[in-house]
This record gives sequence, structure tokens and C-alpha cells, in this order.
Amino acid sequence: MQENATTSKFSIYIENIHKGIHGSDSGSYDAQGRFVPAKFNEIFTKHGKVEPNAVNERELEAMRTANRMDGDDIGRAASKAEWDLLYSLAKDKDGFLQKDAARTVFDDSLFVLLAKNGSSRN
Repeated sequence: MQENATTSKFSIYIENIHKGIHGSDSGSYDAQGRFVPAKFNEIFTKHGKVEPNAVNERELEAMRTANRMDGDDIGRAASKAEWDLLYSLAKDKDGFLQKDAARTVFDDSLFVLLAKNGSSRN
């Protein structure tokens, strides 16, 4: 039986995530592709100034600026694209990317969260 758009699941396979690591990133994955909770948490403890356990668009920009490596234009662009996409998909109604929502990228439940939020809006 072929799945249709309402029943299919889009999965992100992270077993090869280390192949996508680039410069100017947050360090949330190590060189072997293992999630590093301390580096992930640091995003929010260092840069979440307005609301605990969340970052707004300005704070995300400050985080990306702090992680920039000199001469790493590709890594900077990748970091900006990744975080801007996540922010646009998962920010709350007040313009904050909550830590729990950001974590969904790392545990493969982002699309479940988006589907849940989308169905609650309808």
C-alpha cells in the first residue's frame, strides 16, 4: 500500500550527521556526529537574554556572530540558513525559539511538533 501525504512520515537520519558539520557552527555535534548537550544548552544560557530557555531573532544572530570563524564564508552561510530556517519553522507566537522546540531538530521530532502545532491552529 502506498502512503499518501497525510500518512507519510519524513524522517531525518542522523547517523551521518557528522558529514554535514561545518565551520562556524554551534558545536552541538562533535566530529563523530554525537550530540553534545552542553554545547546545545550553551546556546540558550549564553545568548537567551530576554527569556530563559529561548532565543529571539536578535539573540540568534548574536550566537551566530560569536561562532563565526574568520574566512569561513561557507560555514557562516550554512549556519545562517540552518538557524533561520529553524527559527521560521519553530518560533512561538512571541517570536522566540524555545529550547525544547530547537531540541526537536536533534531528536528527530521537529516535524511531529510542526504537525501538532499546525493541526492545533486549524
